[in-house]
Amino acid sequence: MQRGSDRLSAHRDDEMKHELQELLRSGHPTRTEEWQDPEPTADDDPAVWAGPVAPGSKHSVADMRYEMARILGRTAFPAHRDDLIDALRHRNAPDALVEPLKRLPRSVRYANAQELAKAVVEAEGIARHA
Repeated sequence: MQRGSDRLSAHRDDEMKHELQELLRSGHPTRTEEWQDPEPTADDDPAVWAGPVAPGSKHSVADMRYEMARILGRTAFPAHRDDLIDALRHRNAPDALVEPLKRLPRSVRYANAQELAKAVVEAEGIARHA
């Protein structure tokens, strides 16, 4: 016998789940008042909602910088290419972000996410056109 603060029986819980099932699967907001609905994305929101930003896609340097800064943070910089690759792997970054860093020169030290994003986007542009 379960003793707790349950006010309803297991049978009533199942009934309520069945009643709400259609609302939860409907695919549209279930609130009756419009002001409670979530806001749509704005034009200037980062493209992260569409999935991870990856070099070679139609993302800008700003999008790439945002994604690198989000994953790496400030503590990863300044760093060389191999250190940044290790940091991305340690933070479980998607392979689509890690692989382009392997094409960057080893000797260059990146001071921040802006420099890294610019180098990655430029390197990808050169690699795509070659």
